[in-house]
Amino acid sequence: MQKRMASVLERMEHEYGKDLTCYLDHDSAWQLLVATIMSAQCTDKRVNEVTKTLFKKYPSLESLSKADISELEEDIRSVGFYHNKAVNIIGCAKKLVRDFDSKVPSDIESLTSLPGVGRKTANVIRSYVFGEPSVVVDTHVLRISNRLGLVSSKDPVKVEFELMKKADREYWTYINHWFIAFGRTICKAVNPSCENCYLKDICVDKGTKKTH
Repeated sequence: MQKRMASVLERMEHEYGKDLTCYLDHDSAWQLLVATIMSAQCTDKRVNEVTKTLFKKYPSLESLSKADISELEEDIRSVGFYHNKAVNIIGCAKKLVRDFDSKVPSDIESLTSLPGVGRKTANVIRSYVFGEPSVVVDTHVLRISNRLGLVSSKDPVKVEFELMKKADREYWTYINHWFIAFGRTICKAVNPSCENCYLKDICVDKGTKKTH
């Protein structure tokens, strides 16, 4: 591994350990897929509040695929961008039922063929459902990897492949998990707690209050 990356991951492993508990509540692959679609520009806490009742109302992919669009919009209104998300959720459920025998596929090509599923969402499924090491680039990973000088790009796909090059495969899934924990407690988007940061000696963006 590249020296800076190796140092970052070594310290994060010491700080957070290797528990890979998913932040989104779910009981099945399709539930995690739906929850991840809803999590775009929304907190996991809010999504978990919505799915608590949503998955009781729609207990299967088949029932979700037949949902009324207006009704589903109201069900998920609080997660934001509810119209597009409702369209994608129903479209995704329909395609899974029709083309994949109601099973969530594991390969990146099939996953990204589903409505509302990009590489980030696909990699969440690959990591947490199928145990396939994958780098999930969300806002935390994008921000922190740039601040730490691990990458120099705002393009999530470029960042994904750059981090894959610099980190050993066994760490790919942990990158997202650890960066989220680090981003929520220390390296926040605004007013990061640089004075309390255990990575401040190797950070290239010391003391910043920028939102990148």
